[in-house]
Amino acid sequence: MPNPSAASVAPLIVQITDPHLFADADGRLLGMNTRDSLEKVIDKVLLEQPQIDLLLISGDLTQDGTVASYNAFKDMSARIPATRTRWFAGNHDEPLVMEEVAQGTDLLDPVVDIGAWRITLLNSAVPGSVPGRLAPSELELLERSLKEAPDRHHLVCLHHHPISIDCKWMEPIGLRNADALFAIIDRYPQTRALLWGHIHQEIDQPRGNLRLMATPSTCIQFKPRSDDFALDDLPPGYRWLRLQPSGEIETGVSRVEGYVFKPDFSSDGY
Repeated sequence: MPNPSAASVAPLIVQITDPHLFADADGRLLGMNTRDSLEKVIDKVLLEQPQIDLLLISGDLTQDGTVASYNAFKDMSARIPATRTRWFAGNHDEPLVMEEVAQGTDLLDPVVDIGAWRITLLNSAVPGSVPGRLAPSELELLERSLKEAPDRHHLVCLHHHPISIDCKWMEPIGLRNADALFAIIDRYPQTRALLWGHIHQEIDQPRGNLRLMATPSTCIQFKPRSDDFALDDLPPGYRWLRLQPSGEIETGVSRVEGYVFKPDFSSDGY
């Protein structure tokens, strides 16, 4: 486990992604009660991570986009005593409702400087669309953030996957302008990693000197390398990242042990 005494030198991030909460406390996604699964993941975080510098929520906070569901998420995630917390939108989110719930806080601030690192959070959600796209304003934000901090290591985060994940049914619903994203990142070698959610599964692989990572959902898990929509039997989980001053990243995925779920494909789908 990470050493909490090193937090000021090597900050610890906990990433939670794709909770898909409903306004109804008994709301279910393919039969899974998403509040219950999130609660168990939070319990796991509290057990394993005694000192968290940044709690990062990488999209699809709710399934129904209501004030009630965002407030439920805000209350539940407040159990985690992180120094900072940040949200950004996924394709199921309602950005205007998120802004209403986050009013008066720094939850939606897109740039965080922590230790020797800068973390930039990009909004890849497009209203009414499952696939993602980075608007010109988001690409400008990224370039400005990288350019203004040449002496920091950079972690860039978004919701949609910017690469092929060898999962045929998800190919059309990733980031539609990934080339524009990588064109900027490739100009700034201090960018160490790219982190996302959306795909409800774990990825950790290199792209040259850039590390590419995705994180399991706190609810249902998608089966990797599937041609058609399919669920995995792995339990919900989260990712932790220790950002070293050298630019290296220590990271791992932790899942809820003993979580048993039987899908109900007759219920409302994803």
